[in-house]
Amino acid sequence: MDQTHGTARPRIRIRRPRRGSAFATAAVLTVAVVAPAAAPRPEPPASPELAPAPSARPAFGSLAPCALASGPGLQMAEGIPTGRGYSRSTGTVHALNLMIDFPDVRGQGTARQRFEEFFPQTSRWFAQSSYGRLDYRPEMPIAHWLRMPRPFRAYGIKRGSPFDPGYRKLVADIAKTADPKVDFRRYDLVNVLVTPNAGPPAAHAVLSVTYADNQHAPTADGVPLANVSFVYSRQDDGSGSLRRTGFRVLPHENGHVFGLPDLYTHGGGDKAGHWDVMSEDWGPGNDLLAWHKWKLGWLGPRQIACAARSGVFVHTLSPLNRTEGTKLLFVPVSPSTGYAIEARATGGNDEAICKPGVLISWVDTGVDSGGGPVTIVDSTPHGRGCTRERNVHPGLSDAAYAPGETFDTAANGIRIRVRVTGRDAAGDYGVEITRRASAGARG
Repeated sequence: MDQTHGTARPRIRIRRPRRGSAFATAAVLTVAVVAPAAAPRPEPPASPELAPAPSARPAFGSLAPCALASGPGLQMAEGIPTGRGYSRSTGTVHALNLMIDFPDVRGQGTARQRFEEFFPQTSRWFAQSSYGRLDYRPEMPIAHWLRMPRPFRAYGIKRGSPFDPGYRKLVADIAKTADPKVDFRRYDLVNVLVTPNAGPPAAHAVLSVTYADNQHAPTADGVPLANVSFVYSRQDDGSGSLRRTGFRVLPHENGHVFGLPDLYTHGGGDKAGHWDVMSEDWGPGNDLLAWHKWKLGWLGPRQIACAARSGVFVHTLSPLNRTEGTKLLFVPVSPSTGYAIEARATGGNDEAICKPGVLISWVDTGVDSGGGPVTIVDSTPHGRGCTRERNVHPGLSDAAYAPGETFDTAANGIRIRVRVTGRDAAGDYGVEITRRASAGARG
């Protein structure tokens, strides 16, 4: 669920169940079921649009044609740069963590134990994913369960609940109850870690949700509680890895606080699979796509290459789990669409990769969160995948292109070929991009 800038509706992101997904806008709730099928190749845009001119985004220099802006009227999208109102995603970020329970649902275990379900793992995950560019510092100024003044059922919270009136009352009660011991001005974002026995298990109905860029939220110490993530129970995939990997529900929710949209759709992980924590965050570990790392400010300009003109471009891609090297090649085909190319291999936050290689994805900054703004291009569209991990979308697990494999496509009068030329001893991939105009269009 989402809000539009300048309105009273908060941007909302709802977690999805283990075998389904939930995405809603204010009063609309859509339930999805994960289908274990390979994602189709993205359809080229219907209307012939040209890539934006290099001078269109001067702040990005030579990368301007590839820094695609978000479409108008979208609630949370893939555009670069991310709009104002979200928490910053680089430098030192102070995260306030409040463990709450209710008169009718007492906290399970201690508040410290609840806090330790997510930390220091979440901080380490962000440090690894950001190459040290995000220093995520969790704080716990109240060492006990923060008891709400009303029973849990009094807030009327269920999957798909809008901000008003239930969450508005809950946020106001949290601010009032915590205010004597918390200076909210010191924090960049708020994590509300609800006692997990409030509501149903996540496998049945996921309640975890984020309200981002919510400038009309109740205030505390003179600041609106604009970026707040609520986490209830975590999704147990039955593999026995919950204690090790279950914390990643929080990096997903905080991803919304930093401005990242949901990649899952009505079909669950059918578009992006397990290649990004904003798509699937349960089971074995996964990282973020290179496009998201650029959007968050975690890649420097020298780590990105933009193929916006006709020609042949040869690059070496370093896998995302390593700090150094080129991480993203982008081929824009319209002002809102293009192909992102990156290398993925096992290591760092990526442990679920069963076929390392060059990953190609279709990015559409004109598509809203939950509508499929990113589609992985499957190198084996009729294959069954290479993973047997529980609740990892299998059809896209072998989507990466291996040395010797080629992707050919045409869109907006532009012919594009991506060829993986090899892999060296260090694990870096050689990639050759050929971009040509066709049908009289300018490429």
